Amino acid sequence: MREMKKIQNRSVAFFAVLALVGLVYCSPALCAGEKVVKVGNIEPLSGPSAAVGQQGKNARDMAVEEINAAGGIKSLGGAKIEMIYADSESKPEKGVAEAERLINTEKVHVLTGCWNSSVTYPVTAVAERYGIPFIVPVSVADKITAQGFKTVFRIAAKDSWWTRDQFAFLKDMQKEFNTKLETVAFVYENGDWGKGFAEQWKKLAGEAGYKVVLDEPYPSSATDLSPVVQKIKRANPDVLLLTSNAADAILLTNTLAEYKVKPKAIIGSGGGHADPSFLQATGKNAQYLFDIVEWETDVNKPNAREINEKFKKKYGYNLAGESVDAYIAIYVLADALERAGSLDPKAIRDALAKTKLTTGPAMIAAYDAIEFDETGQNKQAALVIVQINDMGKGLERITVWPKNARRAGYTPVFPAPQK
Repeated sequence: MREMKKIQNRSVAFFAVLALVGLVYCSPALCAGEKVVKVGNIEPLSGPSAAVGQQGKNARDMAVEEINAAGGIKSLGGAKIEMIYADSESKPEKGVAEAERLINTEKVHVLTGCWNSSVTYPVTAVAERYGIPFIVPVSVADKITAQGFKTVFRIAAKDSWWTRDQFAFLKDMQKEFNTKLETVAFVYENGDWGKGFAEQWKKLAGEAGYKVVLDEPYPSSATDLSPVVQKIKRANPDVLLLTSNAADAILLTNTLAEYKVKPKAIIGSGGGHADPSFLQATGKNAQYLFDIVEWETDVNKPNAREINEKFKKKYGYNLAGESVDAYIAIYVLADALERAGSLDPKAIRDALAKTKLTTGPAMIAAYDAIEFDETGQNKQAALVIVQINDMGKGLERITVWPKNARRAGYTPVFPAPQK
């Protein structure tokens, strides 16, 4: 019995020492009970949309650095946001597989992505099945928020709003410049994004009385778009409406110039036309082109210029509409986490549903607020149209519409010169 008591005493002493060591060597985060918010990001980091995927990643990383440096999520004891990236390669099946991995293996609390609407759409079903909140910065297909899901929240305008504003712009330009437009051509990448836009274009063109002279989908992976450009030339539209990723936007623009195709107006739909590589690779061939986006560097919003300059210094190029929404998405998440005070996915989801942001770094876009409707769509999402032109300092993107947002002193070139 005496020996047994000695052993027990030694055991107590041993575990007491272990406890003391634990207190001495406990990490600051552990001692403070600090948590980590694990955010799964599915982006096209390779493949045809890799450039925009990398821009979205950079924008998220900058936002995370800022939030973590400012003390993290205070309602969670200073919890830091940790980003876990997965490459979709712009393939729906890869995006779905990565969503399953991020949720089941990485144990993420939130998902964000996926830029390509064709990837985002099936991934939303995965998020909904597991009850994981999914913040969609910019995938614009209407159907993403038309499924009755409760875990999906989209920051950017949906494609029916983009196309609506493209046609509203054309109506205003005709009135302002006393120029009649009668025929339109639709040329678009053949994924969900392009097809979604084309469906809306057809409806709006009919309502506005335009004659559709060409409706032409093409694969984004195409290395020769001269057959498509030849069809455009034969159709001779007054207006050419485009949706393209970066590589095909560049190829299409340069091929249009090569074949001397000059509609009265060419209007892009963000995406590849807003990519920083676009102007570098097209130069004067892109002059006078219009593009619809959520944001531009000359937007009149508090802190927009400073945040863009910081991003440009860090990564070597300007923010674009897509990367702005990626940046905003992290601040929307941080706001929801502060209000949720929990890492429970349902608590985060409920906080996101009650979002109403009107100030702070999240408000650098053209939106008056970020506020989600019952479908998860940001009902305050707004758009602007820019024109590419040279104002004496090289080609730049200049905000022209709505007219009250037009850069002071600039008059759009409309219609485009035909010589």
